[in-house]
Amino acid sequence: MTIYKVKKVREKKNINVKVPGSKSITNRALMLAAISDSNCKLSGVLFSDDSRAFLDCLEKLGFEMTIDEEREEVIIKGEGGTIPNTDAEINIRSAGTAARFMTVLLAVCGGNYVLNSSEQMKKRPMKQLLDTLKEQGVEIVYLEQEGHFPFEIHSKGIKETFVSIDTTKSSQFASALMLAGAICGLNVELTGTRVNGAYINITLKMLEQFGIHHTKNTNKTNIISIEKQNFSLDEYYIEPDMSAACYFYAAALMLGVKAKVQGIHLNSMQGDLKFLYVLEKLGCRLKDANDALEVDATGIITYCGLDIDMSDFSDQALTMAVVAMFATTPTRIRNIGHIRAQESDRVAVIIKEITRMGCKAEIIEENNSTDVLITPSTIHKAQIETYEDHRVAMSFALAGLLVDGVEIKNPTCCKKTFENYFDVLDSIY
Repeated sequence: MTIYKVKKVREKKNINVKVPGSKSITNRALMLAAISDSNCKLSGVLFSDDSRAFLDCLEKLGFEMTIDEEREEVIIKGEGGTIPNTDAEINIRSAGTAARFMTVLLAVCGGNYVLNSSEQMKKRPMKQLLDTLKEQGVEIVYLEQEGHFPFEIHSKGIKETFVSIDTTKSSQFASALMLAGAICGLNVELTGTRVNGAYINITLKMLEQFGIHHTKNTNKTNIISIEKQNFSLDEYYIEPDMSAACYFYAAALMLGVKAKVQGIHLNSMQGDLKFLYVLEKLGCRLKDANDALEVDATGIITYCGLDIDMSDFSDQALTMAVVAMFATTPTRIRNIGHIRAQESDRVAVIIKEITRMGCKAEIIEENNSTDVLITPSTIHKAQIETYEDHRVAMSFALAGLLVDGVEIKNPTCCKKTFENYFDVLDSIY
Protein backbone atom coordinates (compact mmCIF):
# COMPACT_ATOMS: atom_id res chain seq x y z
CA MET A 1 0.00 0.00 0.00
CA THR A 2 1.55 3.29 -1.10
CA ILE A 3 -1.27 5.57 0.10
CA TYR A 4 -3.65 5.17 3.04
CA LYS A 5 -6.93 7.05 2.74
CA VAL A 6 -8.11 7.99 6.21
CA LYS A 7 -11.82 7.48 6.77
CA LYS A 8 -13.54 10.47 8.34
CA VAL A 9 -15.57 9.45 11.38
CA ARG A 10 -19.30 9.68 10.67
CA GLU A 11 -20.60 7.98 13.79
CA LYS A 12 -18.58 8.45 16.95
CA LYS A 13 -18.04 5.56 19.33
CA ASN A 14 -15.64 4.74 22.14
CA ILE A 15 -12.18 3.34 21.47
CA ASN A 16 -10.80 0.13 23.00
CA VAL A 17 -7.50 -1.10 21.53
CA LYS A 18 -4.30 -3.00 22.21
CA VAL A 19 -0.91 -1.57 21.18
CA PRO A 20 2.49 -3.29 20.84
CA GLY A 21 5.17 -3.35 23.53
CA SER A 22 7.36 -0.34 24.16
CA LYS A 23 10.23 0.07 21.69
CA SER A 24 12.41 1.81 24.27
CA ILE A 25 11.88 -0.88 26.88
CA THR A 26 12.13 -3.75 24.38
CA ASN A 27 15.54 -2.73 23.10
CA ARG A 28 16.92 -2.05 26.58
CA ALA A 29 15.61 -5.42 27.75
CA LEU A 30 17.18 -7.21 24.77
CA MET A 31 20.59 -5.72 25.59
CA LEU A 32 20.36 -6.39 29.32
CA ALA A 33 19.21 -9.98 28.76
CA ALA A 34 22.11 -10.55 26.35
CA ILE A 35 24.75 -9.38 28.85
CA SER A 36 23.16 -11.17 31.82
CA ASP A 37 24.43 -14.49 33.22
CA SER A 38 21.52 -16.80 32.41
CA ASN A 39 18.47 -17.39 30.24
CA CYS A 40 16.02 -14.48 30.41
CA LYS A 41 12.46 -14.71 29.09
CA LEU A 42 11.11 -11.40 27.79
CA SER A 43 7.32 -11.11 27.39
CA GLY A 44 5.28 -8.34 25.80
CA VAL A 45 8.08 -7.87 23.25
CA LEU A 46 7.58 -5.37 20.42
CA PHE A 47 8.07 -6.97 17.01
CA SER A 48 8.75 -4.25 14.46
CA ASP A 49 11.52 -3.16 12.09
CA ASP A 50 13.53 -1.65 14.94
CA SER A 51 13.32 -4.60 17.33
CA ARG A 52 13.86 -7.13 14.54
CA ALA A 53 17.01 -5.21 13.58
CA PHE A 54 18.22 -5.54 17.18
CA LEU A 55 17.38 -9.26 17.24
CA ASP A 56 19.13 -9.80 13.92
CA CYS A 57 22.26 -8.10 15.26
CA LEU A 58 22.25 -10.34 18.34
CA GLU A 59 21.90 -13.38 16.11
CA LYS A 60 24.82 -12.29 13.91
CA LEU A 61 26.87 -11.85 17.10
CA GLY A 62 26.19 -15.47 18.05
CA PHE A 63 23.65 -15.12 20.85
CA GLU A 64 21.28 -18.08 21.30
CA MET A 65 17.63 -17.02 21.19
CA THR A 66 14.15 -18.50 20.99
CA ILE A 67 11.73 -16.10 19.29
CA ASP A 68 7.95 -16.47 19.35
CA GLU A 69 6.29 -13.49 17.67
CA GLU A 70 2.75 -14.81 18.13
CA ARG A 71 3.20 -15.03 21.92
CA GLU A 72 5.29 -11.80 21.94
CA GLU A 73 8.14 -13.62 23.68
CA VAL A 74 11.91 -13.86 23.32
CA ILE A 75 14.22 -16.06 25.39
CA ILE A 76 17.88 -15.02 25.29
CA LYS A 77 20.80 -16.96 26.66
CA GLY A 78 22.89 -14.32 28.41
CA GLU A 79 26.64 -14.53 27.88
CA GLY A 80 27.76 -12.67 30.99
CA GLY A 81 29.12 -9.61 29.24
CA THR A 82 30.90 -11.41 26.42
CA ILE A 83 30.07 -11.69 22.72
CA PRO A 84 30.14 -15.21 21.21
CA ASN A 85 31.18 -14.02 17.74
CA THR A 86 33.81 -11.31 18.08
CA ASP A 87 34.41 -11.00 14.33
CA ALA A 88 31.07 -10.09 12.77
CA GLU A 89 29.22 -7.80 10.40
CA ILE A 90 25.85 -6.40 11.48
CA ASN A 91 23.21 -4.06 10.01
CA ILE A 92 21.18 -1.92 12.39
CA ARG A 93 18.94 -0.69 9.51
CA SER A 94 17.06 2.46 10.67
CA ALA A 95 16.98 1.62 14.38
CA GLY A 96 18.46 4.55 16.28
CA THR A 97 18.35 2.74 19.61
CA ALA A 98 20.10 -0.33 18.21
CA ALA A 99 22.67 1.94 16.53
CA ARG A 100 23.75 3.51 19.80
CA PHE A 101 23.38 0.45 22.05
CA MET A 102 25.15 -1.97 19.70
CA THR A 103 28.02 0.44 19.07
CA VAL A 104 28.78 0.73 22.78
CA LEU A 105 28.23 -2.98 23.45
CA LEU A 106 30.75 -3.98 20.79
CA ALA A 107 33.28 -1.37 21.90
CA VAL A 108 33.09 -2.41 25.55
CA CYS A 109 33.17 -6.17 24.92
CA GLY A 110 35.91 -5.98 22.30
CA GLY A 111 36.40 -7.57 18.90
CA ASN A 112 36.41 -6.63 15.24
CA TYR A 113 33.12 -5.58 13.68
CA VAL A 114 31.59 -3.93 10.62
CA LEU A 115 28.44 -1.89 11.31
CA ASN A 116 26.10 -1.04 8.44
CA SER A 117 22.81 0.86 8.38
CA SER A 118 20.05 2.20 6.16
CA GLU A 119 20.51 5.42 4.19
CA GLN A 120 18.20 7.15 6.67
CA MET A 121 20.33 6.14 9.67
CA LYS A 122 23.50 7.36 7.91
CA LYS A 123 22.17 10.91 8.34
CA ARG A 124 21.57 10.68 12.09
CA PRO A 125 24.10 11.87 14.69
CA MET A 126 26.75 9.39 15.90
CA LYS A 127 29.96 11.43 15.96
CA GLN A 128 29.79 12.47 19.60
CA LEU A 129 29.43 8.89 20.78
CA LEU A 130 32.10 7.60 18.41
CA ASP A 131 34.53 10.34 19.44
CA THR A 132 33.94 9.41 23.08
CA LEU A 133 34.75 5.77 22.35
CA LYS A 134 37.89 6.77 20.41
CA GLU A 135 39.05 8.67 23.50
CA GLN A 136 38.69 5.37 25.37
CA GLY A 137 41.09 3.61 23.00
CA VAL A 138 38.57 2.14 20.57
CA GLU A 139 39.58 2.25 16.89
CA ILE A 140 36.83 3.52 14.58
CA VAL A 141 37.34 3.24 10.82
CA TYR A 142 34.80 5.20 8.78
CA LEU A 143 33.71 3.56 5.54
CA GLU A 144 31.92 6.61 4.14
CA GLN A 145 31.30 9.94 5.92
CA GLU A 146 33.21 10.66 9.11
CA GLY A 147 31.03 10.53 12.21
CA HIS A 148 28.33 8.45 10.55
CA PHE A 149 27.45 4.91 9.57
CA PRO A 150 28.86 2.68 8.15
CA PHE A 151 32.07 2.09 10.12
CA GLU A 152 34.33 -0.58 11.59
CA ILE A 153 35.03 -1.09 15.29
CA HIS A 154 38.32 -2.64 16.43
CA SER A 155 38.45 -2.84 20.19
CA LYS A 156 40.12 -4.55 23.12
CA GLY A 157 37.64 -2.96 25.51
CA ILE A 158 37.65 0.57 26.89
CA LYS A 159 40.64 1.77 28.88
CA GLU A 160 39.02 4.04 31.49
CA THR A 161 36.22 3.69 34.04
CA PHE A 162 35.08 7.32 33.68
CA VAL A 163 33.35 8.81 30.67
CA SER A 164 31.49 12.08 30.14
CA ILE A 165 28.67 12.34 27.60
CA ASP A 166 26.43 15.19 26.45
CA THR A 167 22.71 14.34 26.45
CA THR A 168 21.59 17.31 24.34
CA LYS A 169 21.46 15.70 20.89
CA SER A 170 20.54 12.21 22.02
CA SER A 171 20.10 10.70 25.46
CA GLN A 172 20.61 7.29 23.81
CA PHE A 173 24.36 7.90 23.92
CA ALA A 174 24.21 8.04 27.73
CA SER A 175 21.78 5.13 28.05
CA ALA A 176 24.04 2.93 25.92
CA LEU A 177 27.00 3.59 28.21
CA MET A 178 24.94 3.06 31.35
CA LEU A 179 23.55 -0.27 30.11
CA ALA A 180 27.03 -1.51 29.24
CA GLY A 181 28.43 -0.35 32.56
CA ALA A 182 27.84 -3.69 34.29
CA ILE A 183 30.27 -5.36 31.85
CA CYS A 184 33.31 -3.28 32.76
CA GLY A 185 32.34 -1.00 35.65
CA LEU A 186 31.75 2.57 34.54
CA ASN A 187 31.19 6.06 35.91
CA VAL A 188 29.08 7.98 33.40
CA GLU A 189 28.94 11.76 33.79
CA LEU A 190 25.84 13.22 32.16
CA THR A 191 26.07 16.75 30.79
CA GLY A 192 23.83 18.82 28.52
CA THR A 193 20.15 19.64 28.61
CA ARG A 194 18.55 16.26 29.35
CA VAL A 195 20.50 14.78 32.25
CA ASN A 196 17.24 13.92 34.01
CA GLY A 197 15.29 13.11 30.86
CA ALA A 198 12.57 10.51 30.56
CA TYR A 199 14.70 8.00 28.64
CA ILE A 200 17.58 8.34 31.12
CA ASN A 201 15.08 7.53 33.86
CA ILE A 202 13.83 4.46 31.97
CA THR A 203 17.41 3.22 31.75
CA LEU A 204 18.01 3.76 35.47
CA LYS A 205 14.75 2.02 36.36
CA MET A 206 15.57 -0.98 34.18
CA LEU A 207 19.07 -1.30 35.67
CA GLU A 208 17.33 -1.54 39.02
CA GLN A 209 14.74 -4.06 37.75
CA PHE A 210 17.49 -6.32 36.37
CA GLY A 211 19.35 -6.18 39.68
CA ILE A 212 22.26 -4.03 38.50
CA HIS A 213 23.73 -2.02 41.36
CA HIS A 214 24.37 1.64 40.64
CA THR A 215 24.48 4.99 42.40
CA LYS A 216 23.68 8.50 41.25
CA ASN A 217 25.75 11.43 42.50
CA THR A 218 23.98 14.73 41.93
CA ASN A 219 25.75 16.91 44.51
CA LYS A 220 28.11 18.61 42.06
CA THR A 221 27.75 16.67 38.83
CA ASN A 222 25.36 14.08 37.45
CA ILE A 223 27.46 10.93 37.65
CA ILE A 224 25.93 7.47 37.37
CA SER A 225 28.27 4.84 38.83
CA ILE A 226 27.63 1.27 37.67
CA GLU A 227 29.61 -1.52 39.29
CA LYS A 228 31.20 -4.31 37.29
CA GLN A 229 28.98 -7.20 38.24
CA ASN A 230 27.24 -10.43 37.35
CA PHE A 231 23.45 -10.35 37.25
CA SER A 232 20.55 -12.44 36.05
CA LEU A 233 16.78 -12.23 35.74
CA ASP A 234 14.53 -15.17 34.83
CA GLU A 235 11.68 -13.19 33.31
CA TYR A 236 10.89 -9.58 32.41
CA TYR A 237 7.58 -8.05 31.28
CA ILE A 238 7.69 -5.18 28.76
CA GLU A 239 5.03 -2.49 29.12
CA PRO A 240 2.78 -1.61 26.16
CA ASP A 241 4.10 1.35 24.21
CA MET A 242 2.87 4.62 25.70
CA SER A 243 3.90 6.52 22.56
CA ALA A 244 1.61 4.30 20.47
CA ALA A 245 -1.21 4.60 23.00
CA CYS A 246 -1.09 8.40 22.86
CA TYR A 247 -2.44 8.48 19.29
CA PHE A 248 -5.67 6.85 20.43
CA TYR A 249 -5.88 9.00 23.54
CA ALA A 250 -5.44 12.10 21.35
CA ALA A 251 -8.21 10.79 19.09
CA ALA A 252 -10.49 10.61 22.15
CA LEU A 253 -10.04 14.35 22.76
CA MET A 254 -10.46 15.28 19.11
CA LEU A 255 -13.64 13.20 18.75
CA GLY A 256 -15.10 13.75 22.22
CA VAL A 257 -15.21 10.04 23.13
CA LYS A 258 -13.65 7.60 25.61
CA ALA A 259 -10.46 5.69 24.74
CA LYS A 260 -9.04 2.64 26.51
CA VAL A 261 -5.64 1.14 25.70
CA GLN A 262 -5.10 -2.30 27.20
CA GLY A 263 -2.23 -2.66 29.66
CA ILE A 264 -1.51 1.07 29.94
CA HIS A 265 -1.40 2.46 33.49
CA LEU A 266 -0.51 5.69 35.27
CA ASN A 267 2.50 4.04 36.96
CA SER A 268 4.24 3.63 33.60
CA MET A 269 7.94 4.50 33.55
CA GLN A 270 7.65 5.87 29.99
CA GLY A 271 8.06 9.61 29.52
CA ASP A 272 5.12 10.00 27.13
CA LEU A 273 2.87 9.48 30.14
CA LYS A 274 3.19 13.27 30.43
CA PHE A 275 1.07 13.63 27.30
CA LEU A 276 -1.91 12.22 29.20
CA TYR A 277 -1.65 15.05 31.70
CA VAL A 278 -1.68 17.49 28.79
CA LEU A 279 -4.97 15.91 27.70
CA GLU A 280 -6.19 16.27 31.29
CA LYS A 281 -5.41 20.01 31.14
CA LEU A 282 -7.60 20.19 28.04
CA GLY A 283 -10.54 18.70 29.91
CA CYS A 284 -10.09 14.92 29.64
CA ARG A 285 -10.61 12.68 32.65
CA LEU A 286 -8.14 9.87 33.40
CA LYS A 287 -9.33 6.61 34.94
CA ASP A 288 -6.89 3.80 35.73
CA ALA A 289 -8.43 0.33 36.01
CA ASN A 290 -6.95 -3.17 36.35
CA ASP A 291 -6.89 -3.88 32.62
CA ALA A 292 -6.47 -0.47 30.98
CA LEU A 293 -6.18 3.28 31.35
CA GLU A 294 -9.17 5.22 30.06
CA VAL A 295 -9.13 8.79 28.78
CA ASP A 296 -12.65 10.18 28.87
CA ALA A 297 -13.31 13.20 26.64
CA THR A 298 -17.09 12.85 26.43
CA GLY A 299 -18.79 16.22 26.66
CA ILE A 300 -15.78 18.10 25.28
CA ILE A 301 -16.94 20.04 22.23
CA THR A 302 -14.05 22.49 21.93
CA TYR A 303 -10.68 22.92 23.60
CA CYS A 304 -8.16 25.74 23.71
CA GLY A 305 -4.51 25.81 22.72
CA LEU A 306 -1.61 25.56 25.15
CA ASP A 307 1.84 26.95 25.77
CA ILE A 308 3.77 23.79 26.55
CA ASP A 309 7.37 22.62 26.98
CA MET A 310 7.69 19.19 25.33
CA SER A 311 11.45 18.73 25.63
CA ASP A 312 11.02 15.63 27.76
CA PHE A 313 8.24 13.92 25.80
CA SER A 314 9.01 15.16 22.33
CA ASP A 315 7.92 11.94 20.59
CA GLN A 316 4.44 13.41 21.02
CA ALA A 317 5.31 16.80 19.49
CA LEU A 318 3.78 15.78 16.16
CA THR A 319 0.69 14.44 17.92
CA MET A 320 0.35 17.69 19.86
CA ALA A 321 0.75 19.65 16.64
CA VAL A 322 -2.18 17.81 15.05
CA VAL A 323 -4.29 18.27 18.19
CA ALA A 324 -3.42 21.99 18.05
CA MET A 325 -4.84 22.32 14.53
CA PHE A 326 -8.34 21.73 15.91
CA ALA A 327 -8.04 23.97 19.01
CA THR A 328 -9.81 27.31 19.35
CA THR A 329 -6.64 29.30 20.13
CA PRO A 330 -2.94 29.05 19.16
CA THR A 331 -0.57 26.46 20.63
CA ARG A 332 3.13 26.99 21.26
CA ILE A 333 5.27 23.86 21.56
CA ARG A 334 8.59 24.70 23.20
CA ASN A 335 12.09 23.20 23.36
CA ILE A 336 11.91 20.67 20.56
CA GLY A 337 15.04 21.56 18.60
CA HIS A 338 16.53 18.10 19.17
CA ILE A 339 13.79 16.43 17.09
CA ARG A 340 15.33 17.94 13.95
CA ALA A 341 17.81 15.01 13.94
CA GLN A 342 15.41 12.10 14.29
CA GLU A 343 13.92 9.97 11.51
CA SER A 344 13.11 13.26 9.81
CA ASP A 345 13.55 16.93 10.67
CA ARG A 346 10.34 16.85 12.66
CA VAL A 347 10.31 20.60 13.32
CA ALA A 348 10.36 21.31 9.58
CA VAL A 349 7.82 18.54 8.98
CA ILE A 350 5.34 20.10 11.41
CA ILE A 351 5.55 23.38 9.51
CA LYS A 352 5.27 21.82 6.05
CA GLU A 353 2.43 19.40 6.71
CA ILE A 354 0.31 21.67 8.89
CA THR A 355 0.67 24.42 6.30
CA ARG A 356 -0.28 21.88 3.63
CA MET A 357 -3.57 21.34 5.49
CA GLY A 358 -4.39 25.05 5.68
CA CYS A 359 -3.23 26.02 9.17
CA LYS A 360 -0.54 28.54 10.00
CA ALA A 361 2.63 27.22 11.62
CA GLU A 362 5.93 28.97 12.25
CA ILE A 363 9.27 28.29 13.92
CA ILE A 364 10.36 30.60 16.73
CA GLU A 365 14.02 30.58 17.80
CA GLU A 366 14.69 32.49 21.01
CA ASN A 367 16.34 32.02 24.43
CA ASN A 368 18.21 28.94 23.15
CA SER A 369 14.88 27.25 22.46
CA THR A 370 13.38 26.01 19.19
CA ASP A 371 9.59 26.37 19.37
CA VAL A 372 6.69 25.90 16.98
CA LEU A 373 3.64 28.17 17.03
CA ILE A 374 0.46 26.74 15.50
CA THR A 375 -2.51 28.96 14.75
CA PRO A 376 -5.79 27.17 13.92
CA SER A 377 -7.51 27.99 10.65
CA THR A 378 -9.80 26.34 8.13
CA ILE A 379 -8.44 22.84 7.59
CA HIS A 380 -8.80 21.10 4.26
CA LYS A 381 -7.92 17.79 2.67
CA ALA A 382 -4.31 17.01 1.81
CA GLN A 383 -1.95 14.22 0.90
CA ILE A 384 0.58 14.01 3.71
CA GLU A 385 4.23 13.36 2.95
CA THR A 386 5.68 11.08 5.66
CA TYR A 387 9.45 11.39 5.03
CA GLU A 388 9.96 7.71 6.00
CA ASP A 389 8.98 8.76 9.54
CA HIS A 390 6.49 6.58 11.39
CA ARG A 391 5.44 9.33 13.79
CA VAL A 392 4.48 11.64 10.94
CA ALA A 393 2.23 8.96 9.45
CA MET A 394 0.55 8.02 12.72
CA SER A 395 -0.05 11.55 13.99
CA PHE A 396 -1.37 13.12 10.78
CA ALA A 397 -3.74 10.21 10.26
CA LEU A 398 -5.63 11.58 13.28
CA ALA A 399 -6.49 14.73 11.30
CA GLY A 400 -8.28 12.55 8.78
CA LEU A 401 -10.71 11.35 11.45
CA LEU A 402 -12.20 14.87 11.37
CA VAL A 403 -11.45 16.05 7.82
CA ASP A 404 -12.47 14.38 4.58
CA GLY A 405 -9.79 13.58 2.04
CA VAL A 406 -6.67 13.15 4.18
CA GLU A 407 -4.27 10.67 2.61
CA ILE A 408 -1.06 9.30 4.12
CA LYS A 409 1.77 8.54 1.69
CA ASN A 410 3.97 5.51 2.35
CA PRO A 411 1.98 4.28 5.38
CA THR A 412 4.22 1.21 5.68
CA CYS A 413 6.84 3.40 7.39
CA CYS A 414 4.84 2.60 10.56
CA LYS A 415 6.38 -0.87 10.59
CA LYS A 416 9.33 0.75 12.37
CA THR A 417 7.41 0.57 15.67
CA PHE A 418 3.71 -0.23 15.05
CA GLU A 419 3.32 -2.26 11.90
CA ASN A 420 -0.46 -2.79 12.16
CA TYR A 421 -1.31 0.78 13.19
CA PHE A 422 -3.66 1.41 10.29
CA ASP A 423 -5.37 -1.95 10.81
CA VAL A 424 -6.06 -0.95 14.41
CA LEU A 425 -7.28 2.47 13.26
CA ASP A 426 -9.61 0.79 10.74
CA SER A 427 -10.96 -1.55 13.42
CA ILE A 428 -12.20 1.39 15.48
CA TYR A 429 -14.29 3.05 12.77
